[in-house]
Amino acid sequence: MSTQPSPRIFQSHTSSPLGDVLLAATEQGLAGVWFVHDQEHMPDSSEWTTDDAHPTLAAAAQQLREYFSGQRQSFDLPLQPAWGTPFQRDVWQALQRIPFGRTSTYGDIARDIGNPKAVRAVGAAIGQNPHTIVVPCHRVVGANGSLTGFAGGLDRKQYLLSHEATHA
Repeated sequence: MSTQPSPRIFQSHTSSPLGDVLLAATEQGLAGVWFVHDQEHMPDSSEWTTDDAHPTLAAAAQQLREYFSGQRQSFDLPLQPAWGTPFQRDVWQALQRIPFGRTSTYGDIARDIGNPKAVRAVGAAIGQNPHTIVVPCHRVVGANGSLTGFAGGLDRKQYLLSHEATHA
């Protein structure tokens, strides 16, 4: 039985108003975006190659700067889902359909992927989103509109939602 080799992963860091961000990419695209403080949700990057000039990483850093300056509402980056189950990837794709400056609920996402009873599983999948900000998991709120979990912390989630409301 042959196993596929893991893709080579490149990394770089960029700063944001919310703290340092770790970016990861393969040759096929952006593999992840994480707030550096959030060690619990970050993969082990010790084997990754640092490459600040990697085209996808440089583009991601530039687009994040544009997003935070209010000049960008969506990201134009090739995504390489190096992680995740097919269900998680369906959820992450649904997140990309939430418009800038708007919010959705876990139930809305479950219905969007055709599995309306999977609200808790949707929440778990959102919590594992490897593309923070780029795949806008921060736009998902509780059924009553309350802020709910965010791997980057609720203060960052509030900042992102306020930022988007201001620049929508």
